[in-house]
Amino acid sequence: MKVLVVGGGGREHALCWAIAGSPLVTKLFCAPGNAGIAQDAECVDIGAEDIDSIIRFVQENEIEFVVIGPEAPLVAGLSDKLLEIGVKSFGPSAAAAVMEGSKGFMKDFCARHDIPTAAYGRFTDVVEAKAFVEKNGAPIVVKADGLAAGKGVIIAETTDQANAAIDDMLEGGAFGEAGAEVVIEEFLGGEEASFFVLCDGETALPLASAQDHKRVGDGDTGLNTGGMGAYSPAPIVTDEMAETIMETIIGPTMKGMKEEGKPYKGVLYAGLMIENGQAKLLEYNVRFGDPECQVLMMRLMSDLLPALIASADGVLKDFDLRWYDETALTVVMAANGYPGSYDKGSVIKGLEDAETDKDVTVFHAGTTLNDEKDVCAIGGRVLAVTALGQTVAEAQTNAYRAVDAIDWPGGFCRRDIGWRAIERESSS
Repeated sequence: MKVLVVGGGGREHALCWAIAGSPLVTKLFCAPGNAGIAQDAECVDIGAEDIDSIIRFVQENEIEFVVIGPEAPLVAGLSDKLLEIGVKSFGPSAAAAVMEGSKGFMKDFCARHDIPTAAYGRFTDVVEAKAFVEKNGAPIVVKADGLAAGKGVIIAETTDQANAAIDDMLEGGAFGEAGAEVVIEEFLGGEEASFFVLCDGETALPLASAQDHKRVGDGDTGLNTGGMGAYSPAPIVTDEMAETIMETIIGPTMKGMKEEGKPYKGVLYAGLMIENGQAKLLEYNVRFGDPECQVLMMRLMSDLLPALIASADGVLKDFDLRWYDETALTVVMAANGYPGSYDKGSVIKGLEDAETDKDVTVFHAGTTLNDEKDVCAIGGRVLAVTALGQTVAEAQTNAYRAVDAIDWPGGFCRRDIGWRAIERESSS
């Protein structure tokens, strides 16, 4: 089977790494890929959002299955276009991808189907938005309605910060069209977790849980980012909690999307806040998380590709996946200055040294090869150094040992990934 993976980040490297090992694959392509993905797939110079060129490549190369990694081509309807030419793909339709494409839609959907989430309001008017903030106080969360590459969420500690975020989005165009409408919601306390399910329109198959670290600084301080590290499984997602999430959040979502004529196929990623044994939905994403995908793929024992095909074919009901018991932990190495402005082109050395441990894999995100065939950083989040361990603490030790083997003065990372889980391990 000829397979194309769409995307060029750390998530797509993890997917290519997993899919490349499937006996079903005769040829694996990735568009556009990166320097790391090139070790597992043939990279083709087509952007993930260049839908016309992707369709043309699929037809010319007789691709039989397409795995769509990022959210933007899903929201733009790539899976629908592939269906029109008779090619199967993994990922929701544009109609279903609105679950991530519009935070306002997601919140209204939750209200219609009694799915627990934070109280909220939707606004296009600055004065009305600020009045909502004044009424509800701080801390409060201001979100751009549309896709903003993981950066459109401001957790405002004061009403002044919230009002500044409103001005930036609605008047300053900080996130372009994505910020033409804002969703303002109550700040939820507790502990975040990521919960993933594969869906086929009828059935939702739970995957392993994970916990992401959104803030740029140690101790969960600083600006929100696309993710600075993750680990799996998340201890807070017990078997009992997983059942609760399936019953109160995932089940009603699958039923509601079908009722509304948008049956959901693909992976559904629920960002949750858990407190006092209760889970509330913070957001839905319509793709694997990044860097959560990296830790999930490290723990996956089963062949991934048949599961993705089963999702597309609507036959997940009797499907099962097996997972390694070990913990996987990933540390994101980002370019200095991220999530603000950062330089591009710095050379990264020592990658081979980092992977001498069999339990370590370095997934690439924003990388390319220069004329001298050196790996260079061209993105904000550049590497995801991922390790296995019998405990979270052991996985963390292995991951940071590999990080320290990498010679990259142009980059930085958090040094405390997994800290909540390690505190739990120590106390128990």
